Amino acid sequence: MRIAFVGGGHMTTSLVGGLLRRGTTAGSLRVSDPVPAQLERLARDFGVRGTGDNREAIADADLVVLAVKPQDMASAARGISRELCGRRRVVVSIAAGIRLADLARWIGEGIPTVRAMPNRPALIGAGITALYAGDGVSKDDRDAVDALMSAVGETVWLDQESQMDVVTAVSGSGPAYFFLLVEALESAGMAHGLPQETARRLAVATALGAGRMAAESGVAPAILREQVTSKGGTTAAALEVLEEKAVRAIFHHAVEAATRRSAQLAVEFGGK
Repeated sequence: MRIAFVGGGHMTTSLVGGLLRRGTTAGSLRVSDPVPAQLERLARDFGVRGTGDNREAIADADLVVLAVKPQDMASAARGISRELCGRRRVVVSIAAGIRLADLARWIGEGIPTVRAMPNRPALIGAGITALYAGDGVSKDDRDAVDALMSAVGETVWLDQESQMDVVTAVSGSGPAYFFLLVEALESAGMAHGLPQETARRLAVATALGAGRMAAESGVAPAILREQVTSKGGTTAAALEVLEEKAVRAIFHHAVEAATRRSAQLAVEFGGK
């Protein structure tokens, strides 16, 4: 399968690297980007051909990945609409907030299109991507898109496009919440006498270990929390403070705000 990436930024770099590690040949990949330095980097690091012309990049592609910013999507999509209508191919959009209906207006009706929402850990192959397939996307198309995005982590398919806004809030923005938590633990450790390097190492390793336990143990997070919380112990004292400060409600409000902002992006950039 020949794959073209419109946009040569971080996510494209991650996907190209992941695909090559899985055995995809560099000759089957092509990238377009207006910045020559981006193309030079991809050619140097991966041997992938690049071009400044989006239409040239997708000319012989079976799968087209639109990896541009939401505010640039309308222009990029309209610019390749004629080429997309020339032969059957699958389009994958990884722009936050851009609805399939808007993409169809820009690239043309009847083109199999999938929305994807990866997150930043995809940059190290540890991401998770939510996917939603539009009308006309076959099982083979879904398998091809799944293989593409699983090159940088796990995948999950959604039943409703409206769920993509919540996904954006939970997993798309979610890494920042955990970075903030690590930052806060580091700061608290320093405030109580730990050297910065020690506090950071403890916070980062704890986050990594807890995440691995949640992923690999098969035990619900609530049970894992109970297992590490001895009655009357230090963890119980800390959790009591967190509950008093309504930390659960804070996260609910945070996800609500991010979900709302994702929906707003559709209005701001989808109406072009």
